[in-house]
Amino acid sequence: MGEFSVCQFFEDGTHEYTRQFVPAEEAVEAFRHYTNSVAVRMGMVSRVIITDGGDCTCAEWIYGKGIVYPPEWMAKN
Repeated sequence: MGEFSVCQFFEDGTHEYTRQFVPAEEAVEAFRHYTNSVAVRMGMVSRVIITDGGDCTCAEWIYGKGIVYPPEWMAKN
């Protein structure tokens, strides 16, 4: 079992964990998917994050800004 989770936050204030306790590769792949989804293009998703087993944010995407964390991912955004 992995230690990473992916959560997407919606404009209405709700959120959904799309992956929980998965390996890093699966979390990053889900993060890519959920930051490029139809819901994102429709403006329904406001934020997507990856957290680790300690509940620390490992990656963050914000609608209208793109990837804001980690800094080394920002240049690739």
